[in-house]
Amino acid sequence: MSVTAERRKKPEPGATVPAFSDTEKAIINRLQHGLPLTATPYRDVASELGIGEQELLDHLKAMLADGTLTRFGPMFHAGEMGGGLTLAAMRIPPEHFDTVTEQVNSFEEVAHNYRREHELNMWFVLATETPEGISETIERIEQLTGYPVYNMPKEQEFHVHLHFEV
Repeated sequence: MSVTAERRKKPEPGATVPAFSDTEKAIINRLQHGLPLTATPYRDVASELGIGEQELLDHLKAMLADGTLTRFGPMFHAGEMGGGLTLAAMRIPPEHFDTVTEQVNSFEEVAHNYRREHELNMWFVLATETPEGISETIERIEQLTGYPVYNMPKEQEFHVHLHFEV
């Protein structure tokens, strides 16, 4: 099965977003639970879904290319590996939000950057190779953007196992 270029175009602002195919829904729903730790994880997931491995890979590539998925890869616990991990927030004026978002997202240490309806309206996760890398990265973000970054390291970890059924 091939995915057509027509289906995969990014919609114009205000346009209706095309619905997911049943296969795309199944892939997204299944992969939110992770890949099996086997020699052939994609083949194994494809088999569970009743499709071929190449079809699964083609769908993943297409969804990444069109922005349906913004990232697909492993999630490592940086703290367990000797790195640094923190939640950070910023207060950005609405007229500067898009520019600052691009600046913040240019840092490879930044993940999960979200806009919030709150006085602190930009929230993101920082993951660094060392614990000291957190303060260094925060300082670099502040220098680039001109806005303070509020560091909110975790005090306790909770495993929510949140999944979004599509």
